[in-house]
This record gives sequence, C-alpha cells and structure tokens, in this order.
Amino acid sequence: MKRILVLGAGQSAGFLIEHLLSTAALEDWFVTVGDRDPELAARRVGDHPRGEAVGFDAGDTELTASQVAASDVVVNLLPQRFQTVLAWTCLRHDCHMVSVSYRDREMDEMDEEARRRGVLLLTEVGLDPGIDHMSAMAVLETVRRRGGVVETFESYGAGLPAPEVEANPLRYCLTWNPRNVVMAGESGAQYLRAGRLKLAPWHRVFEHTWTREVPGLGPMEAYPNRDSLAYRDVFGLHEASTLVRGTLRYPGWCELWRAVVSLGLPNETLVIPDLAERGLRELVEMFLPDDETGRPLEARVAERLGLDEDGDVVRRLAWLGLFSDEPCGAHARTPAEALVHLLETRLALPPEARDMVLLLHLVEARYPDEGDRRERILSTLLDFGEPGGWTAMTRTVGLPAALATSLLLRGELPLTGTQIPTHPAVYRPVLAGLAAAGLRLSETVEEITTTEVTT
Repeated sequence: MKRILVLGAGQSAGFLIEHLLSTAALEDWFVTVGDRDPELAARRVGDHPRGEAVGFDAGDTELTASQVAASDVVVNLLPQRFQTVLAWTCLRHDCHMVSVSYRDREMDEMDEEARRRGVLLLTEVGLDPGIDHMSAMAVLETVRRRGGVVETFESYGAGLPAPEVEANPLRYCLTWNPRNVVMAGESGAQYLRAGRLKLAPWHRVFEHTWTREVPGLGPMEAYPNRDSLAYRDVFGLHEASTLVRGTLRYPGWCELWRAVVSLGLPNETLVIPDLAERGLRELVEMFLPDDETGRPLEARVAERLGLDEDGDVVRRLAWLGLFSDEPCGAHARTPAEALVHLLETRLALPPEARDMVLLLHLVEARYPDEGDRRERILSTLLDFGEPGGWTAMTRTVGLPAALATSLLLRGELPLTGTQIPTHPAVYRPVLAGLAAAGLRLSETVEEITTTEVTT
C-alpha cells in the first residue's frame, strides 16, 4: 500500500484531500492528514476508510520524522517557513515531497542529494505558483515550436471575490492564508521593463503599479511579485526585454495597502507587550511620532501618509477598523498578527458569494523566419467558486498538487531532484488533468503592427 501524508488542513486543503481520498479508493493508497488542529484534520477526512487524521506540530522534529518515515510522499501545504526542514526530513527518509510553496535557495542546495537518493522534491505546484508556470510553459512551447523569439513575457495571478460581490469597500475577500495577504511584498520585488531592471524594496512594492486590461473584467491593478528574474533561466527568456511576474487586484487595493505598509503594520518581528489586550487604535498610535496637539488619530495618519483626511483611503482604513478600539486579537503578539486577525474578521467571503481566480499571460513574440513578424498572445484563466461549495481558490491550489501526487505514485513522473512544474513530464499531464476538470485557459492572438514593446 502506498501512503500519502498531507500536512496542513487549512483553507487551501479541502479539495486536495477530498480528491486524494476519492482516488485512494480506486488505488491501493492511504491518506493521512496532519494539522495542528486535529479536529479540523478529522473534518477533512470524515469517515473515509482510506484516510485518518492526526495532530501535527511542524516544530516537533521527532513527530515529523516518524510521520514522514511511514510515508511514500508528503504533500506540503504548510507555511513557507517550514518547507526547508520538511524537505530535509523527506530526503533522510527517501520520501518524495509535493509542495505548493515557492522553491528557495535552500531547496536548490538539496538537488544533488535528492538525485543521488532518487527522491523528487517538487515545489510550486499550486495555483500561483503552479498552474501559472505550467500554462506559461505551454504557451512558450507553442511559440518556440514555430521558431518564435519571446521579447515580452508578463504573467499575473489573482484570487478575488467575483465581480458581482460587494461584500466590502475594499473589494477583497479572504479565500487563502491571511498571513500571505498581510505580508505580501515582504521580500521586495525585481522585474525587467523594456530592458530596464526595476527594483522595489519591501516598503515600495505597492508603489510599483500599473494597469492591465483583463478580458471580461476590464482594467485591473498590477504589482510585481517577488523576483521575476529568477524565472529567466527557468522559462528560457534571455532575449526578453520585459519580464514580469505580478499580482492583479481590483482598482484601489494597491493605494490602500501602500498606506498599511507605510504605517509599518505588516511587521512580524516586533513583539509588543500585552498586545492582545490592546486596541487597534492604540496599535496604530504606536507607529506615529509623539504629538502634543491633540489632533484626531485619523488626521495625524493622513498627514503622515500624505493623504486627504476626507479621502477614500482614510475612509477605507477607518472601515477596516484601524481607528477603532476593537481588540487586536486574543493570540496577537506582533502587529502582523493583529492585522491577520483584523482581516479574518472584516474580509470573510460571505457564504452566498462566489470567489474567483484569475491567471493572465501576455507574451509578445518575434518570428525571424517570417520576416520578423510579431504577435501578441493573451492567455487567460477565469474560474469561479460555488456558493456554499468549494471555492475556486481551494480547487485551483489543490487539484494540481493532487494530480502531481497521483502521477508520482503511479510511476508516471520520471523525475528526481528539486523541481518546479516547468518540465514537460509534469506540466503536460497536469494541464491535461486540469482541462478534463474544466480548468482550461482561453487564448487570443493578434498581430503587432509596431515594434513597440508593451509597457
């Protein structure tokens, strides 16, 4: 019997676990789901005869080792900070790993040992990263098969409420880990625009914004996501003068979040005494200089950020609760944890509402064998959740990882080492499985009549 260990039973795990359990019933597999909340893990497994739930503490090295040693493959849905230790544990016990988290430099250092031991450590197999990589590779493969040279490559992802949802003035709802929303941009970003390298330190990421038109949705705000240049080798884009990986939001989000970042609230290092007993207003006050004028907090925040006190951003900060005496949260120790609690409280997706995931690739290619003809390819994926059912986010994060895990256990994934899903052995069958489930990108192609690069 093949044994699968799924670590993490949170918002993005439900569809994956259900899919693996239903597949295990047809194969000789068994699924163990581990989470720090054993009751949550038990709810995910239900009474399925091919599954069990266990309490799991990622900081307990002995428990981790014992669970990994009993498994053939680990599916990692834990936060990014746990991935490296988990991957080393998998290596020591000759256990494969499929992960939705980003591959980092520590993972790269495991490549030689993983190959030597015949172990596959496959990361970035979710939505973004994940489906975005695989669908981009399919587009690039088609261009190169026709002899094209890629001059512009832009790839965007988003998880948002559906356009008709008017749950709050921020036009945003949580369908994934709120910590990832709070700390978005924490690593800064770099990207290439018309041959110029652009750098955005963590506190400036939300100042690097531009508009992208999305078919069926209209204009969306874009901002850069991490290190776009890290994918130049991966995607073979050395001749591209524009290379961007970014995130899309409804208009207005970036201006708001720029204010939150400028205040200093997304901070995980400052442990504040008795923060759980303090109010949000008091927390915001801590980030402002001393003031003896007695002016309202809202006015001082507006002045600090260079905003109109009666403008939209200050009103939305007020709606969010940053000027209220609402508690920072029973478990909050840092400003970031208080912000996570606040977003969970304010930005929940209403039960009757749909969420939406969006991927968009913009590729401009030149064809030397066709008289340097140029074309622009726009490839998009729009998927909507089911009110009261699975969200689009949990489906699109979980299904790619489930499909890759199935390929691996069936011996249909002939790879070892540290990989991301840009190898044809991964992206071709996984994209086929996604298409069979109704997740297929639509594509438009138009001729470019000018040599101007997209800006």
